[in-house]
Amino acid sequence: MLSGRGKNDDETVVNMLASAVRRDISFGKLFPDQKLKIEELRSRYGGSNHSMREALRLLSAEGLVEATVQRGFRVTSATEDDLRDIILVRAELERIALQRAIAEGDVAWEGRVVAAHHTLQRIEASVVAAADDLTALQWDEACRAFSHALIEACGSPRLIDLQRKFFDQSRRFRLALLREGRLDFAKRKKRQDDLLRAVLARDTVGASDILKADIEAELRAESRTC
Repeated sequence: MLSGRGKNDDETVVNMLASAVRRDISFGKLFPDQKLKIEELRSRYGGSNHSMREALRLLSAEGLVEATVQRGFRVTSATEDDLRDIILVRAELERIALQRAIAEGDVAWEGRVVAAHHTLQRIEASVVAAADDLTALQWDEACRAFSHALIEACGSPRLIDLQRKFFDQSRRFRLALLREGRLDFAKRKKRQDDLLRAVLARDTVGASDILKADIEAELRAESRTC
């Protein structure tokens, strides 16, 4: 019997490569519209031609990379129109999912939301103190975890998958605002606290409105009050 890596090993390599490229797109180390050449990516991240190409196809399905027959792969654009569309889709999608989660979620779900909120608040305090790359990555993952916890009880795997996809597309906009010091963390904390209270009170309308406002503010710079 021939020896070698199995299918699971290949999938692990592809997922690891996709994760590394996804992270660098999100952090702006790979620029919008930048052409992605397989050989250059292999020298940077490792892997084989096949595994790198599969990783890029995976990111293409997520909307972070574009693939064309003649021109290969490139990072997707990050224009104002792109941002506006991502905000629209995330707001509508996540409000629907949150409404379903509030209707169907149990006490265990509430506990997971509370835990994710607590983790996010602790990490946001660290980011305010010192926003290096490691802390920024931890913060971004905590944002993702809180967003996921809010909707995970919605009962729809497809809604959850779509939320993850568009959350990933929004990461580079949010992280750019963080790098530029344009996020108002005091206002963020108030919104997130208000959102948690509304969710625990099963206030569907209030929670949906706060979530929409939070998504919009998270991806656009908001004015600071002195």
